[in-house]
Amino acid sequence: MTVSTSRGAARQKRHDRLRLKVAGDGARPRLAVFRSLNHIYAQVIDDSAGRTLAAASSLEAELKSAKGTKSAEATAVGRLVAQRAKAAGVGQVVFDRAGFRYHGRIKSLADAAREAGLDF
Repeated sequence: MTVSTSRGAARQKRHDRLRLKVAGDGARPRLAVFRSLNHIYAQVIDDSAGRTLAAASSLEAELKSAKGTKSAEATAVGRLVAQRAKAAGVGQVVFDRAGFRYHGRIKSLADAAREAGLDF
């Protein structure tokens, strides 16, 4: 008997499996990315302390006013989260793609964060 699962449930299963290996600490916090249908969110999280050090999303006023493709929005969010992380004293992160494939908007965000100075 074939059991069908939703795409969201399959992504959550991949994310849970990935989180067994990826964890952020004080020296290398976790850069967590979430992609919805219309927006993208990024957070730099210190898992040992349980706090968010920096965050950015495409819903913010300074990014929402700019028109462009979803990949261009992801690039802007990547730059912004990298700037905020650098301001918080974070230079190196561990990338958590949250079960999403590493292409498209996820790759655009990661490349922009690398260009802005984050090391991962």
